[in-house]
Amino acid sequence: MLRGRGLIGLCMALVCAAVAAAGCGGSAGMAGSSYVDPHPLPVDTMTVPVPEIGRYGGRFVMGQTSAPRTFNAIMANETSTTDVTDGRLFTSVADFDNATQQDVPLLAKSWEASADGLTWTFHLRRDARFSDGHLMTAEDVLFSVEVIYDPVLHPSMQDLLKAGGKPFAFSAPDSYTIVVKTVAPSALLVPIVGSVRIMPKHILEPAFRSGRFASAYSVSTPPESIVCSGPWRVKQFVAGEKTVLERNPYWFGVDPKGHRLPYLDELVFRIVPDQNTAALQFLAGGLDGLDNVKPEDYKSYEDQAAKLDFTLYDLGPALTTNFFWFNLNTVKSKRPVKGKRIGEPYLEKVKYAWFSNRDFRRAVSMAVDREALMRGPFYGNAVKNWSTSTAGNKEWYTPEVTGSDYDAEGAKRLLAGLGFKDRDGDGYLEDAQGHTVSFNMKTNSDNSVRMTLCNFIRDDLAKVGIKCIPSGVDFNSLVTNIREDFQYECILLGLQTGVPPDPGMGQNVWRSSGPTHYWNLRQERPETEVDATLDRLMDENLGTLDKVERKRVWREMQELVNRECLFVWLPTQIVRIPISNLFGNLQPSVIPHRILWNIDRVYQKKPRAGRA
Repeated sequence: MLRGRGLIGLCMALVCAAVAAAGCGGSAGMAGSSYVDPHPLPVDTMTVPVPEIGRYGGRFVMGQTSAPRTFNAIMANETSTTDVTDGRLFTSVADFDNATQQDVPLLAKSWEASADGLTWTFHLRRDARFSDGHLMTAEDVLFSVEVIYDPVLHPSMQDLLKAGGKPFAFSAPDSYTIVVKTVAPSALLVPIVGSVRIMPKHILEPAFRSGRFASAYSVSTPPESIVCSGPWRVKQFVAGEKTVLERNPYWFGVDPKGHRLPYLDELVFRIVPDQNTAALQFLAGGLDGLDNVKPEDYKSYEDQAAKLDFTLYDLGPALTTNFFWFNLNTVKSKRPVKGKRIGEPYLEKVKYAWFSNRDFRRAVSMAVDREALMRGPFYGNAVKNWSTSTAGNKEWYTPEVTGSDYDAEGAKRLLAGLGFKDRDGDGYLEDAQGHTVSFNMKTNSDNSVRMTLCNFIRDDLAKVGIKCIPSGVDFNSLVTNIREDFQYECILLGLQTGVPPDPGMGQNVWRSSGPTHYWNLRQERPETEVDATLDRLMDENLGTLDKVERKRVWREMQELVNRECLFVWLPTQIVRIPISNLFGNLQPSVIPHRILWNIDRVYQKKPRAGRA
C-alpha cells in the first residue's frame, strides 16, 4: 500500500501542472451551458427514467491506455474500441439495463414472440434519425445484419446470430417492422439481436458492396463524415491523445420531462500511457472516473476521497477475467501462409507438440500459486476464478466448478511423465531431443497488474523447471498477434463479459468458428473433438428456455474447458472504482461498461475545478 501512496505523492505536483497546461476544465467544462435543442423531437421518443432531472452542459473525461482502433462498430473487437462505439456512437434495437438487469427498448419500442418462440417481431420507432438527420429505418437494420453475416468479414457478432447452428432469417414487411425467424428457440434472442449495432446504409453501402467495409470509419476518417446512430457522435480524434464525442442532436432519447439526452456537451476519452499516469491524472482532476484501478492503490483512494471530492465505489468481484493460453492456431485456407501448408501450426512443431498436450497445460496451471497472486499483485483484493462466469455473476456463477489449482509436486510428476528432465543441470527441463522447455508470455505493457502477474508466474514456473519469459507489448500490437499474424507462444490477457452477462453471449469465444476462440481461432470446421463438443453444448445451452437445463449445460462446458486446461485461469480482481462527485445520475455497475453504461443520463452538477 505504501508503494502506491508514495508514487502518487511523488508525482502529483508535476501532473497538476500538466493538467492545467492541457486546459482541462475551464468554462467549457461548466455545467449549465446555454445549449438549445436545435431540432424537433421525433414522433416516437424513448423516455428514459433518471434518478434526477439533469441540466445541459459540461463534459465527462475517461482515461484510456489504448486508443480505439476504428469507429466501425461492426468490426470492433477490443474494449478500447467498443467502449467508444457500442452504446455511445451506435445504437441497437434493444439494450440491457445494468441497474434493473432487464432487456429494454432502444430503436425498437416493443416486440413480441410467436407461441412457438420461432418468430419475433420488433416494432421500430418512427422518425428516429442518424446524426446527419437521415431517417433510421428497418432498411438500416437489414443492412447491418447483412454485413454481420458476410463470410469474408466474419465480425465477432456473426457467431451470436444463430440458433440450431443456422443463421437467423431477418425480414422487413415495412419500414418500421423487423421480423426474425429461427429454426430453433433461442434463449437470448432479444439481447442477441440487440448486439447488432445499426450502421447507416445510405453512407456505408457503397463501401460494403465494393469490399471496403472493414476499413470504413477508420480513425483517420474526418469526424464530420462519421454518421452515427447512437446518442453521441465523433467531434475530434487526436492520435495518441484523445477521442472527443459530442451529443447527437437527433437522438431519440429524452428524460421524463421531455428534454433530449444526453445532458453532457462532451464525453472525452483521454489517452494515458499506463495505470499509474491514469491514477495521477484522476487525483489531479484531469480525469473524472477510472474503470481500471490497481488494487495496491485502493487505500490511497480511500484516504483521499473526502478531501478530493470523489467516491470510491465497491462493486465486488469483477465480471472480467484474467488467464493465459497457448497458441494452438493452425493455418486456415482463407489465411494461407508462405512456407506452411493448410492445417499446419503457426508455431514451431516442437513447442506446438508441448502446448497441444493437455498434461503440459495442466502442469503449467498446477505450478501457479494463486494464493500468492492474490496476496501479491492483487494486494488481497481478489478471489480465485475458474470461468468467464465469475463470483460477481449472481445468475451464472457455478462455485463447484474448479480447475487445476496449485500443486507444484503434482506439476513436476506430470512433466516427468512427459519425458522432461533437467539433462544439463541448469535448473530447467529439457525434452527428449534436448530442447529447453521454455516459452515467451506476452501481455499488454500498459497494465502493471498483468505485468506483475507475468513476473510472479515466471518465478512459479521456474520452480518446476519451466523457463517463462515475460514480454510486455502495446495493446494494439497484442490484438494483431492474437487475431491476425499469430506471432506468439503464450498470451496473458482476459475477457470482458458479454452484456447481459449470460454464457450464451460468449459464442464468439466458445464456438470453434469464433474470432475470440483464443487458442485456435476461426476454425472452418471443428479441428478437435473438444471443439466439436463445445459447439454442440453451445447449441444445447441456447436451444432451450429452461434455465435449469441451461445451467446444467453451462456447467458441463466449464468443466470441459477446465479439464482440458484451454485457459489457465488466474484470480479475478475485486473492483473498486473512483468517480468524481461533480456528476449526478451516476450508477456504477459491475456489469460493463461499469461507468459509461448510462452516460447519456449523467449530468454535471457543479463547476469543474482541479482536485489537487
